[in-house]
Amino acid sequence: MVTFLPSRPGPLADVPSFDRTIGGAESNVACALAAAGHRVRWVSRVGADGFGDHLVRSVAAYGVDTSGVRRDPHRPTGIYFRTATDRATDAHEVVYYRAGSAASAMSPDNMAPEDLRSGALLHLSGITAALSDDCLALMRALTARAPGRPLVSFDVNHRPNLWRDPSGVRVLLDLARGADLVFVGEDEAAAAWDLHGAEAIRAALPEPRTLVIKRGAAGATVYTREPETTTALGATGALSTPAAPSAYGHDSAHGHEAEYGQEAGYGQEAVHGRDTVVSVPALRVDVVAPVGAGDAFAAGFLSATLRGLPAAARLRHGHLMAAAALTVPGDLGAPPARADADRLAGLDARAWGRLRLGPGWTEATEQEVRTP
Repeated sequence: MVTFLPSRPGPLADVPSFDRTIGGAESNVACALAAAGHRVRWVSRVGADGFGDHLVRSVAAYGVDTSGVRRDPHRPTGIYFRTATDRATDAHEVVYYRAGSAASAMSPDNMAPEDLRSGALLHLSGITAALSDDCLALMRALTARAPGRPLVSFDVNHRPNLWRDPSGVRVLLDLARGADLVFVGEDEAAAAWDLHGAEAIRAALPEPRTLVIKRGAAGATVYTREPETTTALGATGALSTPAAPSAYGHDSAHGHEAEYGQEAGYGQEAVHGRDTVVSVPALRVDVVAPVGAGDAFAAGFLSATLRGLPAAARLRHGHLMAAAALTVPGDLGAPPARADADRLAGLDARAWGRLRLGPGWTEATEQEVRTP
């Protein structure tokens, strides 16, 4: 989508002007992964209009392959306006103009299977399922377990105001059960499914091999069930696939195992039944705007997954990428250089707990550690 950010705080009725940028869960993840050095393809539909031109050019500028984006001459590109306040507060306002948009017309019949299934990993969002019945049919098809499908990553992204009826909460649970890797916030699981606590969420979602539960200021927890066989991973896209598999072997991190090992106090690990459970606390961040942090977290986690890093490292890279988004006004923050991210992710538990990140930290990572 094309996003319009307010020029100043306050209700939308009082904002005199807006700055144009880009947003949208899937494209956010695609852009962040490409900026982090991965090969990514974004697959979607936009209008044959100026906003569509801007969106495709802007996403491509991050290094994303946009060859899978189709132009719709009959429907417009979706746009939305939002306030500068936190989405969790009553003062937050967001207005979507997505009904009848080009993206809402996506369906199993007009999306090329070779674009959607040619990569090794496919990232999807629950927001797409809410756009239309056709979009929901597409999401059901992509999360159906079938031989030869890519590894499917799904971010629940529960947005109550996008669903036309309350059945959306059940739909999101069904879609999540069909994925291999799921991201869900503890707060949205409580609101959507009346599930409280990480163990209750895992009990309701036993099917995904990997379940990442975002716990806000408390950090994040990942449940990982070892498969019967091991499969190599590849690059990812957001409602998209890569142009070619990213090099799990070429870019693997087997040499990092000692650096990221539990003996350094990297994360809290436990075994619950068939799952290995790892928790990592969140960073202290001087927040500029909270929108886009969830997508950035998913991108950081997926990036570390593609590199073959262990579970705790994946969570830490998720936190670092989220911090990059939290410290800029828009949805997308420039990620730290890989070497800098690895250095910060490899800190011991005490140094990680002292880390405090503010605006501009990705450009000055040697100066970003501040203690009270």
